[in-house]
Amino acid sequence: MNKFFNPEITSWSSLVQRPLYSLDSVKDVVDGIFNNVELYGDKSLIDYTNKFDNVKLTDLKINADKISNSEKNIGKELKDAINIAFDNIYKFHENQIYKSKKIETTKGVLCWQEKRAIENVGLYIPGGTAPLFSSVLMLAIPAMIAQCKNIVLCSPPDKNGELHPAILYCAKLCKIDTVISVGGAQSIAAMSLGTETVPKVNKIFGPGNQFVTYAKLKSINFNTAIDMPAGPSELLVVADKYANPNYIASDLLSQAEHGPDSQVIFVSLSKSLIDDVEKCIYDQIKNLDRKDFINKSISNSKLVFFEDKTKAIDFINLYAPEHYIINVQDESFFIDNIVSAGSVFIGNYTPESAGDYASGTNHTLPTNGNAKQYSGVNLDSFQKTITFQKISKTGLLNISKTVETMADAEGLQAHKNAVSIRVKDLNN
Repeated sequence: MNKFFNPEITSWSSLVQRPLYSLDSVKDVVDGIFNNVELYGDKSLIDYTNKFDNVKLTDLKINADKISNSEKNIGKELKDAINIAFDNIYKFHENQIYKSKKIETTKGVLCWQEKRAIENVGLYIPGGTAPLFSSVLMLAIPAMIAQCKNIVLCSPPDKNGELHPAILYCAKLCKIDTVISVGGAQSIAAMSLGTETVPKVNKIFGPGNQFVTYAKLKSINFNTAIDMPAGPSELLVVADKYANPNYIASDLLSQAEHGPDSQVIFVSLSKSLIDDVEKCIYDQIKNLDRKDFINKSISNSKLVFFEDKTKAIDFINLYAPEHYIINVQDESFFIDNIVSAGSVFIGNYTPESAGDYASGTNHTLPTNGNAKQYSGVNLDSFQKTITFQKISKTGLLNISKTVETMADAEGLQAHKNAVSIRVKDLNN
């Protein structure tokens, strides 16, 4: 692994670079997919599923009975685990419900704001190397709490043309009845444009490869919003000499196994700990299944030593990690001074895996430095904020002069007149 000791600030910009993740190479393919989906609708989705997934579909929408009976096809242990995760994720997001409060800004001028659900949302659940049924819970639970009217779930079929029963069971728990067996950029195009079977949605959520990422960015052109720009998964751990190197190694590897373009960063306040962690990483890799992914991801990763904790936190904020683990004695310093991170995990017994599955927080998070300006998915992601105001006769008289003066100064006579006419009537 690449090691850096007290790197100069001038080198930080290169150290925080992620693995090359260019969307230019997929642009033409995705543009063509959008064109075909717009022209041929469902037929194009069937053709693309045959081409990319080697599966010949007859029906795009999953039968309601399959969703209803999905729990019969998963083991009790997995079903119980999903139920516990559902409860924890629900509790966390339910706690985010906004309570509206009215304020009188001037005597007789009442203002407030309220939340309204985004009516139609689309959830993309990757299949690929693993069926990410946990993402169904992470996206559908806040959508359900927000009371989104229509929830569409798209996920690529397996080689038998089926969706994993755990995906269907999670959909059942979240009361989703529109489940589409289509993945990739073609599913994003379908949710952006609408087809005979796939409804057009107002906002699309969910992770994916570079084709899905570019498709989501393109969907904005069709009056469809997205949760955030997303890239390969990443993790940064900061630790000191009191940390357990085995725990650190296991956390780094848990993120490295996502894919060959994932990145993990270890920021250490101890030189000797870097060597210990590196040894533990290579010891643990021997017993893991996804060695090919891990080895490629590890080659993108870095071990960085800082003797100054202030420089360490400055570097961490510049990197703006998707996942950020704090494993130091002086926790408060690294908690209070973090300004850019997707989700934070604190202490020896808070593995990142807990947040991925069952602690309750959401695992759909900003990557590639986007934590500087984006938040992870939460209840607000599925809602719009609408402002309200009601002004009494007294209130209008109280602010009329202010409005008239400002409108006049901006040369907007009709704006001024809308107030002046009313004030004249009130004074008469």
